Amino acid sequence: MTTADVNDLVSVKNAGVAQTQKSDKLTLLPLVALVVGSMIGGGVFNLPSDMSKGASPGAILIGWMITGIGMMMLAFVYQNLAVRKPNLNAGPYAYAKAGFGPFVGFNSAWGYWLSAFLGNVAYAVAIFSALSHFFPIFGDGNNLPSIVGASLCLWLIHALVLSGIKQAAFVNVVTSIAKLVPLFLFVLVAIVGFHWDRFTVDFWGTGAGSGTGGLGSVMEQVKSTMLVTLWVFIGIEGASVYSARAARRSDVGRATVIGFVGALGIYVLVSLLATGVLRQPELADLKVPSMAGVFESLVGPWGAALINIGLVISVGGAFLSWTLLCAEIPYTCGRDGTFPKWFAAENANGSPVNALWATNLLIQLFLALSFFSRSAYQFFYFIASVAILPPYVLSGAYALKLALTGEGYGAESRTKGILVGALATTYGLWLVYAAGLQYLLMCAVLFAPGILVYVRARRDCGERPFTGVEMAIAAVIAVLAVLAAWLMWTGTISPL
Repeated sequence: MTTADVNDLVSVKNAGVAQTQKSDKLTLLPLVALVVGSMIGGGVFNLPSDMSKGASPGAILIGWMITGIGMMMLAFVYQNLAVRKPNLNAGPYAYAKAGFGPFVGFNSAWGYWLSAFLGNVAYAVAIFSALSHFFPIFGDGNNLPSIVGASLCLWLIHALVLSGIKQAAFVNVVTSIAKLVPLFLFVLVAIVGFHWDRFTVDFWGTGAGSGTGGLGSVMEQVKSTMLVTLWVFIGIEGASVYSARAARRSDVGRATVIGFVGALGIYVLVSLLATGVLRQPELADLKVPSMAGVFESLVGPWGAALINIGLVISVGGAFLSWTLLCAEIPYTCGRDGTFPKWFAAENANGSPVNALWATNLLIQLFLALSFFSRSAYQFFYFIASVAILPPYVLSGAYALKLALTGEGYGAESRTKGILVGALATTYGLWLVYAAGLQYLLMCAVLFAPGILVYVRARRDCGERPFTGVEMAIAAVIAVLAVLAAWLMWTGTISPL
């Protein structure tokens, strides 16, 4: 990281600034740092347990192959759209709105925002679960002392961002670098401690040779990994969200692909190497962060301490990254009329004050609700993963639409664009299927209040709220939300 690159990131301005000097723009390296900082958070530190709870090494490998192809296609989608639609800034929501209308675009932005602040709740739980290694009072990260501690951290970060977004961005660069050290050390030591016989003893999860009853069909095992793999890749669009601040539009796509390839390599190594250190039942029972338990078995207690410290640094940085990202979306939406104009307010330091207050008040609410959850970290990141599916699916669908119509292509061949868009959209729909009905219904409950927010936004602009098709979409969301509420009331599905 050069001094010039750090200065580039420190000098980030808000998206509404009309004139920006070239020296104030983000170059390639800071954009890569945003992608890596957004993606590599707490999820990687619990991959050994999360992947092994319902899957064997063979199924985990297939899951990563599907995810690798699907997410690479999504990375190519954002690379392609950044070049072909340079006028569309703020990433996923802008593409959905341009391709499928204002209400679909709103739901994409709403889902992205939901995912961001629910992800922050999961991050807060993970931080205090890791701190319990040193201070047992914090338990599993969602007891009363943990919630109080997380709330204090939340409002300290709130004050940091309100003091100026550039200071928060600089902290993100530091944590993006610091978090990689324990991950690389874990990979190196796990390669040395890897046992091939443990890796292969029950490779397909049938129970043969392992003393267990098996994990079900390979397809079911692969499905069980999908929300986990999606969770650790949320943030792949980080550079796209800040595309308006990039020195060169082409750097947005390059940063997305570079960040993706690096993160994929780390994720695959961490999850597969762990299965050659401990057996599947042992991995499944490890406490958050499970990487600490694996590393402790290899090097002793100091290894667990190192990983827990690494998680606190990493997740603290990711928490900060997503505070920036999830305040940016409603702020930008408020400026262009997708959200009510109230969200577009700035303070004297140029920070999106109302968007930040709304985000952090919701995080505080769900932090309080985490007290009643039996497995708070997994629950909130599953919901966050499902909520972000509309932005991802619609981004792929918009890229496919452009390729099919030829818009933005001129005389250039559209074959690659059609293939990439089709594969990215198919992968997104596969994730919707793999998520399962329970989480989809619970997400409908969170999407339903957005209908009222959208109506207010349209009235602010003096426009009619819905077309006929949009009214039908809103009705479906409302019906699913009512159904989900009834199922939760009767105890058929559990909200926590």
